[in-house]
Amino acid sequence: MSENSYFHSFPAVRGVQARREFYIAMCPLRLVPKIFVFDEEEVPPEMRAQRTLNRARVPEIADYLVTHPASYVLSALTASVDGPVNFVGSSGADTPLGMLQVPMGARILINDGQHRRAAIEEAVKHRPELGQENVPVLFFSDEGLQRSQQMFADLNKYAVRPSHSLSTLYDHRDAASELARFLAANCVTFKGLTEMEKSTISNRSTKLFTLSGIKHASRALLGPSSRQTVSTEEKLLAQSYWEAVGESIPDWERARSRQISTAELRQEFVHAHGVTLHALGIAGSALLAAHPKDWRSRVKHLRKVDWSRRNASLWEGRALQNGRLSKANTSVQLTANSIKTVYGLKLSPEDLAFEKS
Repeated sequence: MSENSYFHSFPAVRGVQARREFYIAMCPLRLVPKIFVFDEEEVPPEMRAQRTLNRARVPEIADYLVTHPASYVLSALTASVDGPVNFVGSSGADTPLGMLQVPMGARILINDGQHRRAAIEEAVKHRPELGQENVPVLFFSDEGLQRSQQMFADLNKYAVRPSHSLSTLYDHRDAASELARFLAANCVTFKGLTEMEKSTISNRSTKLFTLSGIKHASRALLGPSSRQTVSTEEKLLAQSYWEAVGESIPDWERARSRQISTAELRQEFVHAHGVTLHALGIAGSALLAAHPKDWRSRVKHLRKVDWSRRNASLWEGRALQNGRLSKANTSVQLTANSIKTVYGLKLSPEDLAFEKS
């Protein structure tokens, strides 16, 4: 008997899109790497129906599945079957519920979800019990390379990643995101002045900070450990530091009391941009480590700083590149060096290397 005499059977729902039948089925995770093929042959892009697999993305997704076995969410895979399928309705030919039979000899090609497929394979190796759980799969009939390529283009054409701020707002697993939400709600410096959804601020906005900017700056303040967990004491320390900074930058206070527009601040001063907030976090981390007792008195020195973008002698080549704000890592580090100097801190060998570069 041929391979096409045997079937993979999936509980499925039958539907119609663009006058073509498709099926939504449940597939056990343990079977995903065995059944679904990803076209990884070394062929030119125009002859493939998928982009090449980015191996660097797989461990991150697999770790997500392994470390959150009780709360992970996997979106549906999309696959094309290059052979005839049979749908057996549960209560008659016209019912949309039934069993989908796919010949074992058919080639089932992943159209969308190749990284999830590879991650599932790795995750099941580390947590075999995950293999009993399911992922939804959309099955389409394979109508050739051109159709498969068009499916890939259509599936990805309108995909838009959420902004970093919105991801921070909704991510309840990430400690740094939780810290950012806490600061936006409780820190006087940020309260009422934080853009919670967008990672860029429009000229018409009355906000001065973005939630993602607070996250990155506060993670720099508390160090790498804030990626894993942030204690109550660390939250309160971060709040105290940012409130001290806010008290030492009068323009921020003026923005809070509506004495000056945030748009004007963004146009005229470097302190109204994420590069400086991030730099204040980096400098603050060094300050708290070197002066855990008297750091507050040193933060007050920020009042002496001329934050104007016209102060090219200080900010050009640091926060500014050819008069424009720069978000580059080098710009952040060099801006942090200037703030460390204001705090009376000695620059580290790494800091001096940035200065020389």
